[in-house]
Amino acid sequence: MRRTVRLAGVAVLAAGALAGGAAPALSAPVAPEILAAMQRDLGLTEAQARTRLVQEEAAMRAHAQLDRTLGESFGGSYFDAERGKLVVGVTDAAKADTVRAAGAEATVVPHSLRELEAAKAALDAREATAPPSVTGWHVDVGSGSVVVSVTTRDAATEAFLDSAGDSVRVEQVREAPRPLYDLVGGDAYYMGSGGRCSVGFPVRTSAGAAGMVTAGHCGTRGTSASGYNRVAMGTFQGSSFPGNDYAWVSANSNWTPRGAVNMYNGSTRAVSGHSIAPPGTSICRSGSTTGWHCGSVQGLNETVRYAEGAVYGMTRTNVCAEPGDSGGSFISGTQAQGMTSGGSGNCSSGGTTYFQPVGEALSAYGLRLVTG
Repeated sequence: MRRTVRLAGVAVLAAGALAGGAAPALSAPVAPEILAAMQRDLGLTEAQARTRLVQEEAAMRAHAQLDRTLGESFGGSYFDAERGKLVVGVTDAAKADTVRAAGAEATVVPHSLRELEAAKAALDAREATAPPSVTGWHVDVGSGSVVVSVTTRDAATEAFLDSAGDSVRVEQVREAPRPLYDLVGGDAYYMGSGGRCSVGFPVRTSAGAAGMVTAGHCGTRGTSASGYNRVAMGTFQGSSFPGNDYAWVSANSNWTPRGAVNMYNGSTRAVSGHSIAPPGTSICRSGSTTGWHCGSVQGLNETVRYAEGAVYGMTRTNVCAEPGDSGGSFISGTQAQGMTSGGSGNCSSGGTTYFQPVGEALSAYGLRLVTG
């Protein structure tokens, strides 16, 4: 019989289970960032985090040993944080002593891990027939079942579940999963009209909402935007051109802003702030047409007269650029400088390119730069 559970939240580790006594030593040094993240996300003290890491090391060793020795009776294993031990399922109660000898807890289960994985493989083979309400499935050794996640229990869902076998347990979830993408300076994005520009710098609002700054001539308020992969990203929330050449675009929850600029060589340049680079300073630009190019700052506060009207307060550089690079990142060292506006020439013969200083856009819209 299938059982249904509804997700109610994340279980909280019982802090008392790890309390008391000095923290045991780790077999290898652990990075402070790992300990800090465990304290933040798991609600542990530093001593509790160290204890848990030691317990998990022992659990991993026991899992590897028992996976080899239990054979067909192995029902899988999981780490029980409250007890601080590995729990191992066995289909043969006579194997429990073998589990305990390895320092783990034993529990008798109706299905071996091999049987559960075979049941999951059968669902994989029928993936194309699953209705949209079925969001995925996985082997859950804690319950000795294959868990199928669904958003609704309509007729199509029930028909799929009825044919899934007796090892299935149903988990009702609030929403379907979605891909997540990084929002990085210099990457391409596309406007609703079909044109392409480049991300300037990822930003957040005072309320924490994500987005980016880019060139104002790329879109007007209300223009939709999708990312480098054509996945919907957000909407132009504000835009100024001419006079200025900046805009800010919101980003939906599919996109995570990163304090980095794409160098188009497989790596990124971290962004740590936005101090202004004076004339003569080296500077680099990232854009979706020509990638990563460098040069020098030639002048600040320049008035640039485009056919559409004058733009004031621009910075002049001898870095080349081409159409589609508009809006992309100008950076000096790790300091964000501005968003590509326009210029003359190209990246074959060289040229002059102007950028809109990023600080003006941040101030205009009350945004803060996302730093790495």
